[in-house]
Amino acid sequence: MAELSISKERLNYTIDLLVTMAVEEISSFIGKDSKEVLVDFLASKTGKALYDDTTKLWWTGPSYLAEMYLEELAMKRKCIWRSLL
Repeated sequence: MAELSISKERLNYTIDLLVTMAVEEISSFIGKDSKEVLVDFLASKTGKALYDDTTKLWWTGPSYLAEMYLEELAMKRKCIWRSLL
């Protein structure tokens, strides 16, 4: 089976669209402004992995990305609580 070739421009557009949809889902779930969530998402491990096209994370949907980001936040909170104890 031949591998599908996607231009870098089209891939970046796809990733940007996924980020937009995931951020909207996250912001409605946690009750934060989407602009604030966008900045945090892009700085996260999830956001960085998404823009690394070798991970193929862009193949997933926005709900998967939102869940992955929320799990990342939960793990950070657990680490912070552990360090306070």
